[in-house]
Amino acid sequence: MQRYLCNECKRTFGSIRKPSRRRSSLWYDYVFNRYTIKQLATKHNRSIDWIRKELRAYKPPPITIAPRQMVAVMDCTFFGRTRGYLVVQDYHRKENVYWSEIERESSDEYQCARDTLESQGFVIQAVVADGKRGIKGVYENLPIQMCQFHQKLIITRYLTRRPKLEAGKDLRELVHGLCDADEEDFALGLEAWHEKWCEFLNERSVNPETNKRPFTHRRLRSAHRSLKTNMPYLFTYRKYPELNIPNTTNSLEGSFSHLKGLVRVHQGIKSDLKHKIIESVLQNRPTKT
Repeated sequence: MQRYLCNECKRTFGSIRKPSRRRSSLWYDYVFNRYTIKQLATKHNRSIDWIRKELRAYKPPPITIAPRQMVAVMDCTFFGRTRGYLVVQDYHRKENVYWSEIERESSDEYQCARDTLESQGFVIQAVVADGKRGIKGVYENLPIQMCQFHQKLIITRYLTRRPKLEAGKDLRELVHGLCDADEEDFALGLEAWHEKWCEFLNERSVNPETNKRPFTHRRLRSAHRSLKTNMPYLFTYRKYPELNIPNTTNSLEGSFSHLKGLVRVHQGIKSDLKHKIIESVLQNRPTKT
């Protein structure tokens, strides 16, 4: 039997539903359309205090992420020195399936991510991550691709963007072509570089205060050691073509840049509101209600 509501009842039930829709609309404009609180107050002809109250009262809808097989891209981003997030993304669906607030990037955090996802039924087929020490131990039984972009950044940190030494220039030129190289050619190029500059790398300088003889070109040696250590993980994506593994974490880095851009619009907000913004963006659901 069809039931009808009187006008008074419609107004009553409508007023119950209206706040949720109104707050969702405000939140969408605030976060994804980058409205400031002052602009929202003008748009809705309300006071700034009222807008703040509505935004604080907004509750993100619960989400359900279906377990699946996936190539996991994972990385951390930080908002300040001690507050950050570890995020795991399903690369092929470009969907964040795990995120956790962290104080520092550690192997324990990556272990927690793996344990949580596998307990929920996810099957991780391969991992793409930066060169953080400890990650390889957590995922040692899986194909691991080290982000080649992060490897380039490591070399730049040791050599700078414009190295003065000829050996540094040669090594930087070799690393510049890393993303387009295959493992055999790159390994041969690195070996040839080492043979050419071996004596130069072994030069030592005398410290007159301690009489010790440390290596003269320590940063150059560190750059070479980094490449040698990470070599087994730099070309994993070529060994498993059926998994279509990316060679960088750029898909996640791009979302981090977008996230920080949204947060930057609202500088000076309280931490609870900032946390809610980050959670909303990480949910991959900027759909207006």
